[in-house]
Amino acid sequence: MLHNIPIIKSLSISPKKTHTDIHTFTHSTNTTMNPPPGTIVFNTVGRTQYGFDVFYTDLNTNHSNDHRLTDGISVNFNAQFTQNHQTIVFVSERTGSPRFYLTRPENKPELIGSIPNALFVDRPTVKNGKIYFSSTHDEPNVLFKSWSAVYSTAVDGGTGNVTRLTPHCVVDYSPAVSVTGNLIAVASYGSRDWEDEFHELKTEIVVFEESVPENRVVVSERGGWPTWLGDSTLFFHRIADDGWWSIFRIDLSDSNLTGSQTLPVRVTPPGLHCFTPAAFQDGNHIAVATRRRESNFRHIEIFDLKTKTFQKITESINADFHHYNPFVSPDSRYVGYHRFRGESAQGESTYPHLDRVISPVKNIQLLRLNGSFPSFSPDGDFIAFNHEIVGTINHGVKIIKSNGSKRWSILKERLCFGNAWSPTEKNVIYTSIGPIFESVTKTVQIARIEFDPVHLTNDREEIPFTLKILTEEATGNNAFPSCSPDGKFVVFRSGRSGYKNLYIVDAVNGEVDGGLRRLTEGEWIDTMPFWSPKGDLIAFSSNRHDPKNSEVFGIYVVNVDGSGVRRIEIEKGVFGERERLNHVCFSSDGEWLLFTANLGGVSAEPVGLANQFQPYGDLFVVRLDGSGLRRLTCNAYENGTPTWHNGDLLLASDDEDGDGGDWDKLKGAFQEPLWITCDN
Repeated sequence: MLHNIPIIKSLSISPKKTHTDIHTFTHSTNTTMNPPPGTIVFNTVGRTQYGFDVFYTDLNTNHSNDHRLTDGISVNFNAQFTQNHQTIVFVSERTGSPRFYLTRPENKPELIGSIPNALFVDRPTVKNGKIYFSSTHDEPNVLFKSWSAVYSTAVDGGTGNVTRLTPHCVVDYSPAVSVTGNLIAVASYGSRDWEDEFHELKTEIVVFEESVPENRVVVSERGGWPTWLGDSTLFFHRIADDGWWSIFRIDLSDSNLTGSQTLPVRVTPPGLHCFTPAAFQDGNHIAVATRRRESNFRHIEIFDLKTKTFQKITESINADFHHYNPFVSPDSRYVGYHRFRGESAQGESTYPHLDRVISPVKNIQLLRLNGSFPSFSPDGDFIAFNHEIVGTINHGVKIIKSNGSKRWSILKERLCFGNAWSPTEKNVIYTSIGPIFESVTKTVQIARIEFDPVHLTNDREEIPFTLKILTEEATGNNAFPSCSPDGKFVVFRSGRSGYKNLYIVDAVNGEVDGGLRRLTEGEWIDTMPFWSPKGDLIAFSSNRHDPKNSEVFGIYVVNVDGSGVRRIEIEKGVFGERERLNHVCFSSDGEWLLFTANLGGVSAEPVGLANQFQPYGDLFVVRLDGSGLRRLTCNAYENGTPTWHNGDLLLASDDEDGDGGDWDKLKGAFQEPLWITCDN
């Protein structure tokens, strides 16, 4: 069948090994190489407010309403019709990680195509009794390469017989299956190492036969999110030369094995962004998601291929909601998409303070926090954190029970970030007061908050406190405190010298009355320090290996007297200069480091998602000597600001104590990708 495809180039299925193949992730069963047990609490950008459900609208009506196809549990997205307009396959995170479900009229969603060890699955399509999808369950043992590949399995096949369709060492996203099921198109990154981009991935459109997946043909050297019209035409998106995301078309029957080529033809006009296309099988239309100058919201529209005109679909239904990733019924009558379900919709209307996420490491529990910069109290019974870090919104410091059952506020009218609970005092929390992500001269101060712990037993929403500023106001940007194990000193980052370096201050009296000591010095950035529970080392992030590049950070440790600075070398050589390793903290035994990193690339096309500042951000752990690297999260989100507690937590939702009375209301308060603008 591939003789009808316009061949730009044929692909080998045995790509040469690159020098990055030498570094592998650890899978050892040796307990000395496994991280210690405990609970890791972390933040995911925007995810807590998604509240996604899958909807459809009937194009034979006046588009005055839409109908929900999913049940309001967790987040549900990236669906496809399977048989009729009320039967879909979709992705849901209700089990703690993405899984595929099939929903039929009057029936509860049915789990299908389960892969127990998969942390991320996406873009399912059911065809001829099989489900085709992308997944990250097969780890490539290579840094700076996505784990995403395309697979198939029987819809009713349980948990076995999964077939990998992507060659090993190759990265594929966004699979699309032709109408007959004979051909599959993907957005392929090939065997290249990830080049750090994510606004528009440098993917090719590749086609192969379902029965012979090793015979791959590139039909466009740039493009993503393919969709089929029959078995002979593909539509896909990419950024056009004028800067607008646009839909392109290529007709596969226009070429033959003589090597003649057909260049993709731009379909949608400039002046608006069009992405994530879905082809109608009538041959005359495509559904697209759009961003227009006159609207701040992403909407679904239908583009007429003959008249070159748009028909707006969702703007008249829910003008002030974002709508994502359209899909079309086989009879071309219905178009579906996912969006925030709405505050009054049936289903989950609140989000818990803590939510379970599937962990790939035995004895490590992962909990997503509805907030950022968590820090445990000395006994582990409470967690201090910042509720929202958005612009100049003031939410101060929050405290929840570590079972997620109750929340209190401290310092409510101040902008705070980066917290550290004193390891020796249950009534003391350190924080940074001022704006985040600012210059060295912007005033940000280290504060000591004291309060009476008795208030953590009552229903009072705000806790009385006393506040002591530990840093002088004229010293610029002071942030990210971490307390010594004996509770006497605080290490923090300061820009007082004109560069962000580390300092140690008296934890009670501050720098005026207790003194200040400089820990690091240099014309680079040292930031986000964390004091080892042993008291001997301080870990931090720094770009001192490439001071002129403020985008790359490695992990370093330093003795508390300022001597012995050394880098934790996770990846030696040129790829070590691309690391973005931040938010480091120690395990309770002081032998392991937990941090966020860009080591695994991206797992899905970011343009099909709500805003993620760094969609490559995942959690990793490594030993102090740089060995034993383990990946803990693998999804399409930015995961960050983690902390590591040495115990296991029983959440309130698991027992009779959890009523969710003070959980946040779901309001769809997330952003579109900030890098998609209409200022072209």
